Amino acid sequence: MKMAKDIRIVNVPLWEVVKIHFFTFIFGVWIICKMLVKWIWDPKSFVTVQQRDSPPAFLVDSALGQHKYVKLKGVKFHYVESGSKDKPLVLLLHGFPDCWLSWRYQIPVLSEHFRVVALDLKGFGDSDKPSSRKTYKIDMILEELHQLIISLGVSSCIVVGHDIGALLGWYLAHQYPQVVDKLVAVSCPHPNVCKTTRYTSSYYRWLSFVQLPYFPELDALREDVQIVSRFHKHLQSDDRYLEGYKYAFCRKEDWTGPLNYFRNLLYVEVAGSSRTIQSPVVLITGDQDKCVKLENIVKSTDYCEKFHVKIVDGARHFPHQERHGQFNEILLKHLVKKKHVISERDLDKSAGRGIMNRMFGAVSNTVKYGNSVLDSVHKRTNGVVGSIPSMNILNYTHIYEHGEG
Repeated sequence: MKMAKDIRIVNVPLWEVVKIHFFTFIFGVWIICKMLVKWIWDPKSFVTVQQRDSPPAFLVDSALGQHKYVKLKGVKFHYVESGSKDKPLVLLLHGFPDCWLSWRYQIPVLSEHFRVVALDLKGFGDSDKPSSRKTYKIDMILEELHQLIISLGVSSCIVVGHDIGALLGWYLAHQYPQVVDKLVAVSCPHPNVCKTTRYTSSYYRWLSFVQLPYFPELDALREDVQIVSRFHKHLQSDDRYLEGYKYAFCRKEDWTGPLNYFRNLLYVEVAGSSRTIQSPVVLITGDQDKCVKLENIVKSTDYCEKFHVKIVDGARHFPHQERHGQFNEILLKHLVKKKHVISERDLDKSAGRGIMNRMFGAVSNTVKYGNSVLDSVHKRTNGVVGSIPSMNILNYTHIYEHGEG
């Protein structure tokens, strides 16, 4: 499949690169100084990580679907698949810090209507975790996703992404529009909107800090992977899943890959000459999300030809987990094609209309036959018989056929 020539992803301008490096130095030095102060104050808590040797059962069992692997250009990808292969494919792309388990509430519901594949992105979960930053360049990531879709035996699919997974979904819809039938972007504006607003974002200091090598990985592991607890605040009352996430991110190599996405994605954008996304786009966000502003979601619709914006009440950055019932209703409404159901009342109306059509058709034919007889009699009697009473049959027929009265 050839990529459309007018749709491409480009590097940000040079002045943007300089700005990123400047803020990386400023915020990097500031955060490193804070880390040193904490280390001096309590050296033990800084590097303490609970030993986790075996995964929780729900990460490896087949309750939600079959665990499968595919190797693409030397990289092993892990995914969980559920649903019939005869149905349309839905590809689920998780966010940060997360894995395929992010979609635990959506897989059973979607698999009733679709073939569902919940992927561990490269660097996450049980997929391979190459440490080299260049292996996470956007063109390589998108090519791998493209090849993954083809390897699943389809030419296109519905893409549902959250956070960084949605960001990749946006790029995929621009770079390979032919493979994205529909895009659902959860808690993530369009990449170009993210770029223009990130300097006013409260977490930009963190984005600048993660551009540094080694230190962000070390910071993520301190205080028993405290960053997982901070991102997944909605799991504080569910220690089981929180412990599962901490297992998935309890080693230094578990962070290098995920952080490399942020180390590369800040330097690319969708070209200004690119066409708007032609496939339908559904943008979903929580009304209490502090990471994403609603106005940025609305601005993102400028890059979409057909779109819907949906707000999940009472949800923060993980609406598909926090308010999964409401989220699933929105998802099914926009993904499942509606079937026209004919009610008994409609059948009665249709049958009644059919009977009336046949009755008036017969009356119309009778009238036409009467007119022909009248013409014949009129000719034979030299005009003596000039008319036959019509009893307004023609008038009634005209009213029925044209809906008058």
